[in-house]
Amino acid sequence: MADEWNSLKRLAAESAVAQVLDGMVVGLGTGSTAEFVLQALAARIREGLRITGVPTSEHAAGRARELRIPLALDVATDIAIDGADEVDPRLNLIKGRGGALLREKIVAQSSARFIIVVDESKLVARLGMGLLPIEVVQFGWQATARRLHEVGGKPQRRDLITDNGNFILDCAFGPIESAESLARELDRITGVVEHGLFIGLAAEVHVGQSSGVRILKLPK
Repeated sequence: MADEWNSLKRLAAESAVAQVLDGMVVGLGTGSTAEFVLQALAARIREGLRITGVPTSEHAAGRARELRIPLALDVATDIAIDGADEVDPRLNLIKGRGGALLREKIVAQSSARFIIVVDESKLVARLGMGLLPIEVVQFGWQATARRLHEVGGKPQRRDLITDNGNFILDCAFGPIESAESLARELDRITGVVEHGLFIGLAAEVHVGQSSGVRILKLPK
């Protein structure tokens, strides 16, 4: 099954990368799906495409260098392509299970177009089917965890230090009735650096399916 999902992710990644034009600055995501995006970009670069990439993690930067993708320093991008852990019908997302959610959101918000690449298993009726990653400062993280519990989460600290020197608390909320309301609550908690709710950022989602790639967009 893993090989099948990877094949679908690769299809979706190639579909998204086909939208990259010569001279663009491209946001480079982090995680297993983003790896297929990097490979697809590297293949096009070998064919003559000229771009610069903005990595969302030290790991993504290292892979980009290995694949000879030129890198830029400014996070403003023409297009950013990344994976997602969950996608709801309004194209709201949960991201960050790869541990790079802060930089991913900075790049997503700074991009003219943010494109998501997933296989069909990541489509959900409502966000919260899995864990919501929340990046928190190390100091007083237990107090932050208690505040997250008070707003309905069940946090567990991941054995990970982010590129920014913070902890990740993976929180089980269950199906989230209003992602917008929860995002506002999380934004008010001191100690929370960033959360994995990406609300209203995705321009489109490329979904790898056995029948091909389906592109989801919100109606205008």
